[in-house]
Amino acid sequence: MDFLGCMIPENLMKTSFTRRNFLRAGGIAIALPSLESFAQPAKPLKKPVKRMICLSNNYGVYQKAFFPAQGGRDYEMSHTLKPLEKHREDFTVFSNLDHGLTGGHACVPTFLNGIRPDMSSSFPEGNISMDQKAAEFVGAATRYSSMTLKVKENNQTSFTRTGVQVPSIDVTAMYRKLFLEDSAEAKKQEELRLQRHGSILDTVLGRAKDVKKGLSKQDQDKFAEYLDSVRSLEQKIDLQRPWLDQPKPTTEMEEPRPARQTADEMKIMMELMALAIETDSTRIMTLASGFANGDFGLNGGYHGFSHHGELPEKTDALKLIEGNQIEQMAYLIDLLKGKEDTLNGGTLFDHTMILYGCGMATGTHSCKNMPLVLAGGGFKLGEHVVLPEGKFERVKACNLLLSMLQNFGLKVDQFGTSTGTLTGLEWT
Repeated sequence: MDFLGCMIPENLMKTSFTRRNFLRAGGIAIALPSLESFAQPAKPLKKPVKRMICLSNNYGVYQKAFFPAQGGRDYEMSHTLKPLEKHREDFTVFSNLDHGLTGGHACVPTFLNGIRPDMSSSFPEGNISMDQKAAEFVGAATRYSSMTLKVKENNQTSFTRTGVQVPSIDVTAMYRKLFLEDSAEAKKQEELRLQRHGSILDTVLGRAKDVKKGLSKQDQDKFAEYLDSVRSLEQKIDLQRPWLDQPKPTTEMEEPRPARQTADEMKIMMELMALAIETDSTRIMTLASGFANGDFGLNGGYHGFSHHGELPEKTDALKLIEGNQIEQMAYLIDLLKGKEDTLNGGTLFDHTMILYGCGMATGTHSCKNMPLVLAGGGFKLGEHVVLPEGKFERVKACNLLLSMLQNFGLKVDQFGTSTGTLTGLEWT
């Protein structure tokens, strides 16, 4: 499953381009097929290239099997987290972190932003999710600024700053995006689409001053927010254009199809995610996974199991389903630890942060005490952090998200409903 690919050194990309053709002051890494003349050791960049992966489900976890009974570094591994035992120095599990929300399933989309969609208008950046905030930061440095993925369940966690939920794709669509070249006709149609959108946006921005003159102060503020979203879309169009004619990396991996068993499809997805990072096709991914009737010999549905009522047949099912999610996370860590990081030195895992969790904490519709596990490079990990559980002492989960964004490289001091960074979470 090795890929063939290399990167154009940054010092060869210093040309300035016009607004409509490319970004000012390039510095963009372009993926190329492997060439022997380029086969030389990569020099680490001054600032490390960071990656971010977020894994979730839509039903929370069975908390009694998920959270360890003890805090600190010497805790006994819980039943659900046992597949991560060999990586215990490279991940931390948090207790008593949440967004302080209620609403059951309506909180699933809050995992990466702390804001329910129906509350987004009250926040300056709406309900933009952490992955999309980071994707704006990455821009055109990779072919895809982010990828929103799914296995047996739609991904409800990724939102743009305008409140649009980012559609998710399965293993087949992901493979095609990563490795299959579009036809000449498809590229031509995409270029025409970008040109049309660019012309429309130029017209909108050109008339903006005339429209603004007749608006009240309050309406002017709303109109300014609208123009910001238009400019954001314009920038995204500009970023997409240079990649149309750049070749994609190649792979020996055959095109996959969604598997009957969730565990088999999850394994394929983990391998594709590792390849996406290895080829630097994207640096940000979110994945939501679910359950297919017949998995692990079970009959039923994930939703039905999550309303367990402490019935052993249902809690045992949840242990199998959620244990598999953690097992696949462990497999992803194995893959990343086994691959050299040609941009930074070390392994791909050393500069990749992986967050597991869900906005709805349990299938009983409680959003309190979200299941959150942080793994990867960039932080001092290896413990079970138990935060205050008192009503007036609880810490916002967005503090963890803000810490991750800052570690990723963003210069921000607030995100979602954060009150600061997460105290005690140290960088390496």
